[in-house]
Amino acid sequence: MTQDLGIGIIGCGNISTTYFRLSPLFKGIEVRACADINPEAANARAEEFGVRAETVEGLLKADDIDIVVNLTIPDAHWPVSKEILSAGKHVYTEKPLVLSLEDGMAMRDLANAKGLKVGSAPDTFLGGAHQLARKTIDDGTVGRITSGTCHVMSHGMEHWHPNPDFFFLPGGGPILDLGPYYIANLVNLIGPVKRVAALTSMASETRTISSEPRAGEKIPVLTPTNIHALLEFENGATVTLSASWDVFAHRHANMELYGTEGSIYVPDPNFFGGEVLATHRTEEAKPVPEWDHPFGIPNQDHKNGKMANYRTAGLADMAQAIQSGGDYRCSLDRALHAVDVMTSILKSGETGSFVDITAKCERPAALSPADAAAMLR
Repeated sequence: MTQDLGIGIIGCGNISTTYFRLSPLFKGIEVRACADINPEAANARAEEFGVRAETVEGLLKADDIDIVVNLTIPDAHWPVSKEILSAGKHVYTEKPLVLSLEDGMAMRDLANAKGLKVGSAPDTFLGGAHQLARKTIDDGTVGRITSGTCHVMSHGMEHWHPNPDFFFLPGGGPILDLGPYYIANLVNLIGPVKRVAALTSMASETRTISSEPRAGEKIPVLTPTNIHALLEFENGATVTLSASWDVFAHRHANMELYGTEGSIYVPDPNFFGGEVLATHRTEEAKPVPEWDHPFGIPNQDHKNGKMANYRTAGLADMAQAIQSGGDYRCSLDRALHAVDVMTSILKSGETGSFVDITAKCERPAALSPADAAAMLR
């Protein structure tokens, strides 16, 4: 029987609870230690979840840790991942992988030199709903995908996050924060992106926090908060992606893809589950018959009811590849491709020109119900 790989977590903020709670669902991985620049945060998580607290240095030296999950803020992703790789350990990082293509290429070079693997969230495209959409497309139900629209729009993060400052600084903004979910799923459904163009803007140079404990405080906005992008894919499809924190209300669907034989409506890529609908030519949209995909089964209470949440599936898939070889779906190349797409969108907004995508990747393998079941304990 293959031994579990030891997992260490650096960064013990809110998102860490997701990894602590959901990782026991999966074969091949075991969280054993955590660390944070704030020792109190690490000690609290360690006590809560029955693992040991370490300093960052201690965790990187620990013999029983094979993969380190990097849950630091986006601006620290590359420096911390560099430390992890330099210590001889594999990396799995929260999205976005890094904040520039240059840093991502340096990460790839270091990983290759060390013979180590790097993976990156999001893994929500492995969810039952999105894999059902993938199967529907691959089966030819809606024909060849030629175009589509995606919309992720709200009025920002300052209304719920206690410290929303970094969301509005360079490296933040809706395209780098929420774009990874949409781009990862588009690559899953259509394949890699060839080039992009965009218009970008911001509604205000400051935002007023309305969440506690800093309600009423104004913070600066130094990155675009309203992005309208056009993505041309390698297969010729063209998709509009709108990402904005300057919208109070809208009626746009999260993701719609249009094919030569019909259309498919895909649920929010930020989640694993949801209803998939499709049309055939002029017929009305109908739910695609559900299948028994393990990553589509509701397993967690949510404000809107039960929902499916299987985050850490991407980490488990990478651990399997470390043990047995082969590709893994949340790979460095796919995450780097997404970084290139997102930063090129922002660059196009500055220059007014189309930008070619240079970081190449392949469409990930589909994750069948049997594949997903094999990952679960």
